[in-house]
Amino acid sequence: MTDIKDKKHLRQYFSALRKTEKNHDKDISIAEKLLSEKLIENADVVLLYASFGSEINTWDIAEKLLERNIVLAYPLCREKSEMTFHIISSADQLTVSNIGKFGIREPDASLPEPVLTEKSVCILPGLAFTEAGGRLGYGGGFYDRFLAVNKNIHKIALSYEKLVVPELPVMPHDIRTDLIVTEERTVHCNAK
Repeated sequence: MTDIKDKKHLRQYFSALRKTEKNHDKDISIAEKLLSEKLIENADVVLLYASFGSEINTWDIAEKLLERNIVLAYPLCREKSEMTFHIISSADQLTVSNIGKFGIREPDASLPEPVLTEKSVCILPGLAFTEAGGRLGYGGGFYDRFLAVNKNIHKIALSYEKLVVPELPVMPHDIRTDLIVTEERTVHCNAK
C-alpha cells in the first residue's frame, strides 16, 4: 500500500513540474486535439472543470463547446467529498460569489443537473497520469466517488506530456481515465 506521505510528496513534485510546463501554446494545442476527438463531437453532455493556477486552460474549451450547443456542466463540491454537476449556458454563471472551498469557481446549486448517458464525457483534472489511465489527483476523492456511481460515461484527462509517467501509486478504488490528451499526442488508455 502506498504511504499517504508518498502521494503528498508526488503531488508537490508534479504540481511544481506542471508550473514549469504551463504554456499558452501547449494549452491551445491540447484544446484543439480535445475538441477534434470523436467522443467530444458526439457528446450529449460534457462535464468540465473550471481551470485555475497551472492547470490547462479549460475556458476556451468551454466557449467552443457552448458554441457547438453541447450541454456543458461544472462540478459543485459538497460535504463528505460528494460532487454534483450543474448545467451552465455561460461561463458567467460561474461567478466570484460561487467560489468553492478550494478556490475554484463553481456553479450555483439551483442550476439543473444533467442527465448522463453513455455519450456523456467527463474531463478529468489531475496532476499526473500513466498511459494505462492511472491518475494522481488532488487527494479529495471527489471524482473517484462521482465516477464510481457514473461508470458508463467516457473519461478524458488533459495533461502536459511531461506529466504522463510510467508509474503512479494507484489504489483499487481510483478511477482510471480512458484517454489522455497532451500537446503532443492522444493516449488511448487500457482503462476498460
